[in-house]
Amino acid sequence: MGEFKVIADTVWTMIAGFLVFFMNLGFAMLEAGLQRSKNAVNILMKNFVVFSVSSISFFIIGWGIMFGDGNDFFGIKGLLFVSGQDNSPATGENYFGVYKAISWASVPLWAKFFFQLVFAGTSATIVSGAVGERIKFKSFLIFSFLMVALIYPVVGHWIWGGGWLNKIGFLDFAGSTVVHSVGGWSALTGAILLGPRLGKYKNGKINPIPGHDLTLATLGTFILWFGWFGFNPGSTMSANFSDIARIATITNMSAASATLSALMTSWVFLRKPDLTMVLNGCLAGLVAITAPCAYVSVFSSLLIGFIAGILVVFSVLFFDKVRVDDPVGDISVHLINGIWGTLAVGLFHEKDGLINGMVELLKVQFLGVIAVGAFTFMSSFVIWLVIKEILGLRVSEQEEIEGLDLSEHGQVCYPEFSILGSTFFSVEFQEIEHEKISEAKKEISKRKPPIPLEKPKITDAGKPDEDKSFKIKVENLDKRMFVKLWREMCSGDWRKVPLEFKDIYPNVKLFSGDEILFSRGNPDITIKKFAKVLSEAGFRGFKIKIIKE
Repeated sequence: MGEFKVIADTVWTMIAGFLVFFMNLGFAMLEAGLQRSKNAVNILMKNFVVFSVSSISFFIIGWGIMFGDGNDFFGIKGLLFVSGQDNSPATGENYFGVYKAISWASVPLWAKFFFQLVFAGTSATIVSGAVGERIKFKSFLIFSFLMVALIYPVVGHWIWGGGWLNKIGFLDFAGSTVVHSVGGWSALTGAILLGPRLGKYKNGKINPIPGHDLTLATLGTFILWFGWFGFNPGSTMSANFSDIARIATITNMSAASATLSALMTSWVFLRKPDLTMVLNGCLAGLVAITAPCAYVSVFSSLLIGFIAGILVVFSVLFFDKVRVDDPVGDISVHLINGIWGTLAVGLFHEKDGLINGMVELLKVQFLGVIAVGAFTFMSSFVIWLVIKEILGLRVSEQEEIEGLDLSEHGQVCYPEFSILGSTFFSVEFQEIEHEKISEAKKEISKRKPPIPLEKPKITDAGKPDEDKSFKIKVENLDKRMFVKLWREMCSGDWRKVPLEFKDIYPNVKLFSGDEILFSRGNPDITIKKFAKVLSEAGFRGFKIKIIKE
């Protein structure tokens, strides 16, 4: 019976670990879909490589700090390369080794290591989305290595490694704090130091920067939901079928409840059922139930998830209001709901929760939230600052406008939609109106063949030299239709784009609806070519003039 238990526990723990590893694909799809296509390669590269970085870092020192015998704050035995004495899968009094904090699990040492490794990798990849579209690739990798080597395992030791929070009764079954809050705090500090993306906040307005593929984002969220059935039930590290089934059900019900509450909240306050809010609502419910999933009832999980779905919507709006730019909502999902899930343990614990009149556990949970938040925020802030001083954190303005795919990796994710490998394949869009175009207006792609070109009216307000930048303004045209034309020419079949547009596009620096900034070029020639493009597209009676910057 003993040998069979070891086999069953090991098989279940490894399968659960594989499911958590599979969540890396979910994060990659979600983050890529919610960000712009010009940064897709960079996002996929970060999510792919970060697990490799985490694996090496956790193997070298992270495991030892987290689970090695030591003091109340970090492990000091068996510190390097998982090399300490250990006779797992022996447990209890039969265990002889330096990793006593995890000796309760009757699985081999390397099964323990692998399962904890995939959790460490998850915490690191949380940071990726919040700092997306403007961070230097090498700076992100260095931070990920140091986070998994130092920040994550120290907090893990406090809670899961026999440290001081564990000793005073702090509970976090599968990692609302250890994994998600740590990742969330690190993401918050990174987003603050990086600053917002270009054009995100301008003239007191919040300008939405939509992702390029909500199909990918939805697929990623489904994968994460699926992977969570390894994340939470797998934290038993035991093939206790009753516990596995119960925890899986509680996990699912929280996610379902949060999905619906996020749907209703976005529908009421944003006037439309926003898919991105719903996706993040589901993830918020999963994060929130991660800490209490083994301690609460199914009915309590419904309430925990329902609150999480509401929290994530208002949290996303709040961080936008205070100008913390988080392209995918990572901070709202993982930090805010990691905190909520941790406190939910003290509120809804079936024996020691506030619902039973017990307040001590809630106090301990609150103390843990404050302590972990303070340590993680300060330590991650320092690491980000050091990296900033040595290597820099943010790419140049030009690189951000062009997209990180070419500047950081020399390739694009969708080459058939780019401008034949030109480094100017993408333009920053700002102040674009998202009003619905009247159905009565004909689609640009269905316009009749162009009529003979009418000479546009061109006014001159002082033409700059060819080597200098200049800005033109197009007047007397339908701005919405003009933006639609621009989008089609930038992202459609490049073989069908007018030659005149191909000639002037490499010099475009900034597009803002009816104003276009050119980095260089002959203004007269540029205006004539652009006028021809507009005329052949069917626009009439427009004016083009050069304006001072």
